[in-house]
Amino acid sequence: MQHILNALSGPDNHTIDIARVLWVVSVLAMIVFEAHAVWDGKPFDPVAFATGAAAILAGGGAAVGLKANAEPKDRG
Repeated sequence: MQHILNALSGPDNHTIDIARVLWVVSVLAMIVFEAHAVWDGKPFDPVAFATGAAAILAGGGAAVGLKANAEPKDRG
């Protein structure tokens, strides 16, 4: 559990970063929606999935990178 919290927090491992949380939630939602489409026998378009996933990952990475200088540094 501590590894998950460390992954979702900033460099100080105490402050939860909303950009990282939304990034994870978006990726999990995309996977669940696509799995549901496959389970129901609906067509699956891997190009659309990859394009959407790439946009989510790029946006999340950009958000984390842009605010890296504003994050609190290690407390200890």
